[in-house]
Parts: sequence; C-alpha cells; structure tokens
Amino acid sequence: MQIKTKVFGEITVDDDKMIYFPKGIIGFPELKDFALIHDEEKGANSIHWLQSVQEPAFAMPVIDPLVVCPDYNPEADDELLNNLGELKADDMLVLVTVTIPKDLTKMSVNLKGPIVINAAERKAIQVIAEGDTYQVKYPVYDILNKKKAGE
Repeated sequence: MQIKTKVFGEITVDDDKMIYFPKGIIGFPELKDFALIHDEEKGANSIHWLQSVQEPAFAMPVIDPLVVCPDYNPEADDELLNNLGELKADDMLVLVTVTIPKDLTKMSVNLKGPIVINAAERKAIQVIAEGDTYQVKYPVYDILNKKKAGE
C-alpha cells in the first residue's frame, strides 16, 4: 500500500505492517489505520513510528518498553483487550509512545498508556495501566544513551 507521510514522504508499506485501532488512540479517536514503520538497520530495540494512514502529518514515535524498563508489566482491564480478538502471548506486542522535545535530555516514554497489538490480527488498542506504578513521563535519555554506548 502507498501512503503519504509528512516525515517520510511517500512510502510503500506491506499489508502485514498495517495495524487497525478499532477505537482510535487516546486523544485521536478518529485515527484508526496505522502503519508500523522502523529502520531495519537499527533493529528491534530502536524507535519505531506509528504512522497514520488517514492523516499524513500524524506519526507517533514508539518503542518496546522493555528497552527502557526491563521489568515493565502493566495491568489493564481485560474487557478492553477483548476487542483485539484472541490474544496469545506470542502474538502480543506492547509499545509505548516516546516524547522527543527540543531538549533531548528531557526525552520520555509514556509507561502509563501502553499500546497493545495483536500481531496475528493486526488490531491494537491504547490502554491506561491500572495503579500508580507507571509514569506518563518516564525519563529515558540516560537509559538510551547507555544502551547506545553498549553499557
């Protein structure tokens, strides 16, 4: 599928990289179709992009939360996850959004609002993690720098 993007220009996305959010995402309920884009050279532990198919200017940086928080294990209402179909552990992908301000030292991830993807059905939902364990703005600049340096 060909999609136009503000960040990447016109790109071709394989159908297996398309993800449908039946309820949209928090703050943007009208945006339901996304492509998951990543730089294959940087590998799975790098920042990926959820690019809206409907709105070319809307692309969210996302990352595997285990890269920055190895013990990440949020709890969410099972009712919400039912919208994703049968969710097997092998098919489940969890991502968190990344905030990249002008001052990169203030880079953070939203551990409170993870995106849960059923990779087998290519359906996703953004949920709010229960409890007070996880922050909306979890600082990650130092963590990512140490990983980049090989520490």
